[in-house]
Amino acid sequence: MILYPAIDLKDGKCVRLLRGEMDQTTVFSDKPYEQAKRFEEAGFHWLHIVDLNGAFAGKPVNAKAVSAILQNVNMLTQLGGGIRNLPTIEMWLAGGINRVILGTIALKNPTLVVQACRAFPDQIAVGIDAKGGMVATDGWARVSEMPAVDLALKFEDAGVSAIIYTDISRDGAMEGPNIEETVKLAEKLSTPVILSGGISKLDDLKAIKEHQASGIEGIIIGRALYDGSIEPKEALAAF
Repeated sequence: MILYPAIDLKDGKCVRLLRGEMDQTTVFSDKPYEQAKRFEEAGFHWLHIVDLNGAFAGKPVNAKAVSAILQNVNMLTQLGGGIRNLPTIEMWLAGGINRVILGTIALKNPTLVVQACRAFPDQIAVGIDAKGGMVATDGWARVSEMPAVDLALKFEDAGVSAIIYTDISRDGAMEGPNIEETVKLAEKLSTPVILSGGISKLDDLKAIKEHQASGIEGIIIGRALYDGSIEPKEALAAF
């Protein structure tokens, strides 16, 4: 199971949101690449990056900050936010991103996901953000009528490398992850699932690890690393 420290980018800064609300922002660093280096030095091998402005704008906004991260660390990286077409996917992969995350476009244009998987094997993940079990899009600003499970099942044979499942109600709230719903999703899929949202303490990680056989392949950790609720060395040692 892989641990993914998260860097969320807003206006070029490293921030964390509360339940996906852009006006509920805590800034943790004015230089995201320095935070990325700290994660690398702690021993993490993967980095999860989100262009929050891009998710709302529907196009890359924090490209400068992302590029600075790529220039300063040797970690494997996955990036989401505002990636809605093949040229943008190709741009990021050519620029050094290892895996691109398709979120909003996966609901609005699932055919694009299939095309992307064919063009870039093993480099495409689908991000499914859910509120009350229903898919949220456009930077979590809109909640659709599509159940998260149904959307995930659309890509079972597409060649998606992972489904990144985020419970919006838990994200940044430090209230614990929605393990039950994530396990239900993972058990219905052959595609690996990465859990995101609500990780607040080391015991949360250990509890998720117990369900690894269900198909949960990774865990994204954000605020808990920033405020010291989870020490990187302890987390990595547990895995």
